[in-house]
Amino acid sequence: MISFERTVPVLRMFSLEKAKEFYLDFLGFKIDWEHRFEEDAPVYMQVSRSNAMLHLSEHFGDGTPGAAAYFYMKGIEEFHRELSEKNYRHARPGIHRQTWGMIEVMIDDPSGNKLRFGEPKLQGV
Repeated sequence: MISFERTVPVLRMFSLEKAKEFYLDFLGFKIDWEHRFEEDAPVYMQVSRSNAMLHLSEHFGDGTPGAAAYFYMKGIEEFHRELSEKNYRHARPGIHRQTWGMIEVMIDDPSGNKLRFGEPKLQGV
């Protein structure tokens, strides 16, 4: 029997410090693990918050800037308030009520990747 367990997007990052500031301090993710082949080698790491998980990579060829990841979630309005209260100087995301039944918060990370957080508000979405 074939069974897919989960999907984990791999996003390219160019600055480990900026990525940590954005994903940890601003979005509230935590680092699950970091890996380097050598002390001065690029970092590959996993960050997560609740059931959301991403791999972030400094390795050339691991992803292209401008990629997108969509997170289905619950509590989008509370999440938006949480982000707004942080007054993060590099992003002030809005909240959008889409005609197709989603409420979304859209944010670009420091490497140009597009993160979309959405909560369905209509049945069947």
